[in-house]
Amino acid sequence: MSEIKKCRVCSGEKLIPVIDLGKQPWANNFLSKEDVGTEELYPLCVVFCENCKAAQLNYTVSKETMFSDHTYLSGMTQTLSDHFKSLALYCDSNFRPNVGQKNVLDIGSNDGTQLKHYQDLGWTVLGVESSKGISQIANDSGIKTLNKFFNQDCLIEINKQFDVINASGVFFHLEELHSVTSAVKLSLKENGVFVVQFLYIPSIFKNVAFDQIYHEHLLYYTLHSLSFLLGIHELEVFDAFLTEVHGGQMVALVGHKGSREPTGRLKNLLAEENSSGCNKLEAYKDFANRLENLKEKNLAFLRGKHAEGKSIYGMGAPVKGNTLLNYFDVGPELIEFLVEKNELRQGLFSPGKNIPVVMESEITAHPDVYYVLAWNFKKEILNKYDEQVESGVEFYFPIMGD
Repeated sequence: MSEIKKCRVCSGEKLIPVIDLGKQPWANNFLSKEDVGTEELYPLCVVFCENCKAAQLNYTVSKETMFSDHTYLSGMTQTLSDHFKSLALYCDSNFRPNVGQKNVLDIGSNDGTQLKHYQDLGWTVLGVESSKGISQIANDSGIKTLNKFFNQDCLIEINKQFDVINASGVFFHLEELHSVTSAVKLSLKENGVFVVQFLYIPSIFKNVAFDQIYHEHLLYYTLHSLSFLLGIHELEVFDAFLTEVHGGQMVALVGHKGSREPTGRLKNLLAEENSSGCNKLEAYKDFANRLENLKEKNLAFLRGKHAEGKSIYGMGAPVKGNTLLNYFDVGPELIEFLVEKNELRQGLFSPGKNIPVVMESEITAHPDVYYVLAWNFKKEILNKYDEQVESGVEFYFPIMGD
């Protein structure tokens, strides 16, 4: 665990601090009652590389600490599963090999939700997942999963190449960034496709989604900075498209350098990036100013409802919610519970602010206000709780508007 001195992507030494969220706990470190108050705090600061334009955390909490035994499950929401299904269908339609058995590798495969959709389409699947407990969940559900960190050393056991390699929400987690990218290069068939799904800086800027900054997320890409990294390893983006998932997640389609022609869609996205200024320092300074306004607005809302005697529960206990709660300094004095359906978090407490997590099934009466920390699933939540909305329960979304 240490502060970086050089850029994670290009090793440049001109790193400019742009977003400082103070010292915070590792946000996925949900605590037992006995461990409340023992959590360590680490700097949570984004720096900007003047050379390759990559935004990144300036401090690394070790991958063993964060990923060996975490509690995130990708199969908890229908929205995400539907997205994974549509992506598997897209790859099956566009990148299926002409001969032989089609195969796919998922890096950071979690509970196997993405791979299940490929398996349903007849693909041979393999997941690599660092969490022992979650890799066991995947294996028990019929998704072959190795309990390892994916890197060059892992290739010895895998010993094959793949038509499709998927990295869903993991390629910005990587402490061993260049080892992993090199391993992808070696594992990808000559005409194979590497599918990178990542939080996209212009979407974060647009939504003021600062809560997507936490210690697991070491890098925050634009297509420009991602392309810089891939180019070092003789890989390149040939197509990309923006999805609605997580408030605007980018999907980049990557091949070996020179293997495919760049699409017009990619060229348009790169032109939009250039005109938006998202690869310039000024955009980060503007974001930091807007963040302070968002903080004031949210605190005014919560304090106002509390003064009115309203009961307030948090909707969801997502990892990103802990960035928000800790930066806003909001604890159980304002939010009584965090209502969650992931049973791995049952009976635990949020790191830093120590708000108790209760299961959705245990809630016998709804509060006056749900403060929706899982804001990226807004449509799904409002559809599910339409009766409560009609009855007057207020659902407040701290990000992307209320």
